[in-house]
Amino acid sequence: MRGRIDMHPSTQHLPEEDPGDPRQPPRQNGLTAAFRKRTRSLHAQAERSGIIRELLHGRASRFGYALYLRNLLPAYREMEQGLEQQRDGPDVGVIAQPPLYRARAIEADLMALCGQHWHPLLPLLGAGERYASRVKAAGEGDGARLLAHAYVRYLGDLSGGQILNRLLSRSLGLGSRTLSFHEFPDIADLEGFKLAYRDAIDRAAAAMIDVQAVLEEAAVAFQLNIDVSEAVHAVPAPVDGTRRIRKG
Repeated sequence: MRGRIDMHPSTQHLPEEDPGDPRQPPRQNGLTAAFRKRTRSLHAQAERSGIIRELLHGRASRFGYALYLRNLLPAYREMEQGLEQQRDGPDVGVIAQPPLYRARAIEADLMALCGQHWHPLLPLLGAGERYASRVKAAGEGDGARLLAHAYVRYLGDLSGGQILNRLLSRSLGLGSRTLSFHEFPDIADLEGFKLAYRDAIDRAAAAMIDVQAVLEEAAVAFQLNIDVSEAVHAVPAPVDGTRRIRKG
């Protein structure tokens, strides 16, 4: 078994990871510091892109949010399947942490928002397919590139996702049954878990041969997220789309 990690709408900004927790010492070295430096401009671009921009400004519709979740779901499925396949590996296995896994939470939210027949209402877009394909490829071989995708999604979910949770509750009137994606019931201390998870990524990277390829994969992951955001925003809501989506 691998190491366990114990542990009113206005313009908002998502923290790159988390802003200034006093328990978290500045990180000058390690892969997570390099990730942050490499993706800083892409992080800012992501905030200004498509559906994410609308969510942060409180302008998104329930249909837009549900479509966004639907197009993240395949990437999470591939990432979590890849992490489980690497669980007993010497490096990447340490970041296979089920309390972080989001696929089932997204599925629950889509069911709560749209009912069990959500597939016809919420199409999988090309950008969502490409994102999932890239994550699947990242899990092949030693799975090293999964470190980049875990950094971009899971640390983002633990940080900026908590801001989105509050915004969605206010701007779209969503209840807890439709916000499982942003809730981590099995993690008692989110800040402490983030610190431990970043340490796990840094430890996993220490033995890697081609760290540069993993670093560049983080930039690719951010760009794929931007592509999904823009693609979702470009889809007009069906005439009865918003009416068919519940508040939960």
